[in-house]
Amino acid sequence: MKVFTLSSVLVLALMGIAPPAFADVKIGFVNSDRVMREAAPAVRAQQRIEKEFEKRDQELQRMAKDLQMLQSDLERSGAKASEADRRNKERAFNDLNRDFQRKQREFREDLNQRRNEELASVLEKANRAIKQIAESENYDVILQDTVYASPRIDITDKVVKALTDAK
Repeated sequence: MKVFTLSSVLVLALMGIAPPAFADVKIGFVNSDRVMREAAPAVRAQQRIEKEFEKRDQELQRMAKDLQMLQSDLERSGAKASEADRRNKERAFNDLNRDFQRKQREFREDLNQRRNEELASVLEKANRAIKQIAESENYDVILQDTVYASPRIDITDKVVKALTDAK
C-alpha cells in the first residue's frame, strides 16, 4: 500500500529528503462525507435529529398549507368581498406569513445547531477510530477530503466498520 502523490514527492523533495528516505511511508485516505453518511453513529444521529424536529416540521407544513388556503381565498373572493373583509383577510394572511417566516428561521437555526452538535460527536468518534486504525496498521499519514485519492489507499470502509462495531 505504498502510494506517492506528486504533491507529497514534491514536498519531500523540497525539504531535501531523497526518495529512498520515504520509500516506506504508508499513506491512507478517509472519505469523511461517506463516513458521515454511512457510519452507524452518523445514521443514529440523523435519526435522532429527524425525530426531535418532526413535530416542528409538521407544524411548519401545516402553517404553509394555511397560508396557501388564505392566499387562494384572498384571490378568489378579493374583488367580491367588502373592503373591510378583504383588509381583515390580508391582515390575517400577513400576520400568519410573518409568524411562519419567524418559525421557519428559528427551525433552521435550531436544526443547524443540533446537527452541528451531533456531527461533532460523530467526528470525534471517527477521528478516534482513524487514529486507532493508523496506529494498529502502522500508517504514517492518513488524509481526509482530498481532491483525488487512489482506491488502493482508501480506508473509509475500515473506519465505517470500526464505528459500526464500536456502537
